[in-house]
Amino acid sequence: MMKEQLFPYLFGMAQEDASPIVLCNLDHEIVYMNPAAAKRYAKSGGDGLVGKSLMSCHGTESGERIEEVVDWFRAGRENHRIHTFYNEKENKDVYMVALRDGEGNLIGYYEKHEYRDRDAGKFYDFGEAGL
Repeated sequence: MMKEQLFPYLFGMAQEDASPIVLCNLDHEIVYMNPAAAKRYAKSGGDGLVGKSLMSCHGTESGERIEEVVDWFRAGRENHRIHTFYNEKENKDVYMVALRDGEGNLIGYYEKHEYRDRDAGKFYDFGEAGL
């Protein structure tokens, strides 16, 4: 399969991910939010934040840290993921992850949430909808 043919699969994967996904370009413009991100950030504008600067959602110190991380991403292709904080209440780690094109050039970044609580649901529980 050609790389350009992967787009619908990757888009579908992001759309269905239960964790928030917010993609930004190198100008810090929010270019995509999945439904989980739109819901999480609804009080700040939800998917209406697409096209706006991520920096308008952050204070000065946080914005400086974001710039520092992007500079680190630019410094080398091996610099691709950094742990930014742990949210004890939600038992999750949050990372900034570099986005690179097919040639390895930095084109943006995204925020990745990794939850630590075990899913208590039953395995293969199709429920009524799956019957």
